[in-house]
Amino acid sequence: MNPATVMMAEMTWPEFAERLREDTVVFLPTGMTEQHGPHLPMGVDHLLPTAIAEMVAREVDGIVAPAVNYGYKSMPRSGGGPSFPGSTGLDGATLSAVIRDVIRELARHGVRRVCVIDGHFENLWFLNEGIDLVMREVGDSGLRVMCLQHWEFLDRETLDQVFPDGYPGIELEHAAVLETSLMLHFYPQLVRSDRIPDNEPMDAPPYDVWPARPEWVPKTGSLTSAAAASAEKGALMAEQYRRDMAAAVRHELIE
Repeated sequence: MNPATVMMAEMTWPEFAERLREDTVVFLPTGMTEQHGPHLPMGVDHLLPTAIAEMVAREVDGIVAPAVNYGYKSMPRSGGGPSFPGSTGLDGATLSAVIRDVIRELARHGVRRVCVIDGHFENLWFLNEGIDLVMREVGDSGLRVMCLQHWEFLDRETLDQVFPDGYPGIELEHAAVLETSLMLHFYPQLVRSDRIPDNEPMDAPPYDVWPARPEWVPKTGSLTSAAAASAEKGALMAEQYRRDMAAAVRHELIE
């Protein structure tokens, strides 16, 4: 039977300690605080991984650690960039150190299986670095870690249903159909449905420059139209996440 809560922050320390005796998988949501257009909250990139982690944790009797709410700096061609108020990024080394420290602390308490679920495109390599560093530190302790970004679990059948006119790629999907649909499914009360933008896709060159060019980014902050988003599409994606992520976690960390 699933416990009343799978959220670590809602448990007392004796409840957490009791769960650790079961060699439980601990999920670590990671993301970012950054602009997501005029219709979505700035916490999308950590809110979605937290909801997904809770859903999958209930499938495998896991625990969800508090999310890492800040991530690597928003880049213009994939997140809109720092010119939008509220986009609050970390240096890559800082993010890697935070991930290293959190997983090391979990391991110190006896956690031996960790699944990092990320929701911010720019984070991946800095998460991998933090995990690699902690694996060096803990040595032959039996710690096992997997790291994933949720959209990588969407197969062609699901993508064709969500994007009947073609999937533009995750870089352009910032604050657009994918994230808006998932937010409509998991957090409909946080979506400003009357402000969902219908702008043309971002037209930027295939390179980055410094200082950043805010004029590359649509003024809405959505890198392509979100008009085709729906709660039904969000539910379709969430069901694939629930099924296939749970299967992957069982395969890599449990069986």
